Amino acid sequence: MPPPSTDDLDDLPPPQPVHYAEQSLLGALLLDPQRLDEIGPLEPSHFSNHTHGELFRAMRSAPAPDTEQHRTSPAWPNTVLDAARPHAPGLTASYLHTLIQVCPWPQHAATYARMIRADHARRSLRLHAERLAQTAGDTTLPHRAKATLQQADTLARFLDDLSGRFTPHPGSLPRTTLPPAPARDTGEEALDEERLLIATATAYPAETSQMRWLIPEDFALPLHAALWQCLTALTHHGEAVDPVTVLWEAQHRGLLAHEITPTDLLALLSTPVGSPEHWGEKVLERAMLSRAQTVAIRITAFTDDPANSPHQLITGSRRALADLNAVRSRWHQATGPATPRTARSARTPAAPRAEPPPHTAPLPVRATR
Repeated sequence: MPPPSTDDLDDLPPPQPVHYAEQSLLGALLLDPQRLDEIGPLEPSHFSNHTHGELFRAMRSAPAPDTEQHRTSPAWPNTVLDAARPHAPGLTASYLHTLIQVCPWPQHAATYARMIRADHARRSLRLHAERLAQTAGDTTLPHRAKATLQQADTLARFLDDLSGRFTPHPGSLPRTTLPPAPARDTGEEALDEERLLIATATAYPAETSQMRWLIPEDFALPLHAALWQCLTALTHHGEAVDPVTVLWEAQHRGLLAHEITPTDLLALLSTPVGSPEHWGEKVLERAMLSRAQTVAIRITAFTDDPANSPHQLITGSRRALADLNAVRSRWHQATGPATPRTARSARTPAAPRAEPPPHTAPLPVRATR
């Protein structure tokens, strides 16, 4: 086998600052094991490097040596090395000497430990954000909205736990440039749900006034959002609502110039199926899942910015979650216990074909002799 190319080694990324903090802490503890009592709560899993974590685990499990004996005997480093090697086979005695040599000040061990905890918090927060994004985008889940909100709750609890570990300080807002929000789902199923909502709301406008939990920003297609505004404006002002009046309102709002023709709009508005509330919940659910993915991307961007302190990560992430909670609040309004309504407007899990509205019912035909 040919020897590895030095060019390949040169292509390796340089170690992150936390790597040097871990080396310095371990070097300090090899020099002065009594400082294990000064570094605060620290776990092997907090280390970014597996070998470093196993070495620290061995330090915590091995009995601390007598101070005087440690000055003249290498027993402590040898004990630690023997305990760590089964779990970190690549660990060598020479690397322990390297750790001792690179430690600038053993007296700063507690500071090095705080740096390690801070970087572990950043990596853990990123993992929580990735899980939120994955859950929100997993179409195989039977109850994706519920699972997504549960993951958001887990993330919120993690932020609460972090806030108790790190002291807040002024200027805690992150200054990270945020990436754009991901594109909304404009697949045929999503657009069909929006079209059916608009058509059914036109047929049953009385129910539209009860759906204040749905806003134009929830729609994936701007045209559908504008048509929803047409409907809500007409119902708010007590105007007559039918396909023709919605068409007239759409004309006044400039929607017929380029986005849709009058014929196409009348065809869209004349095919109600199910109840407006059913389709409205579908639209709002997609909006909430999209917002969850946006929040996850934003938090991930915070964690990818090494300039952010732990408290900046906490503050920025909580603000991002507040955007999701705003949609979540409206989701609970939509899906909470139903208020007494007529039999036709009760929430149903399926979407049977709606009855034709009174103003479109066919006239009876008189029999001729």
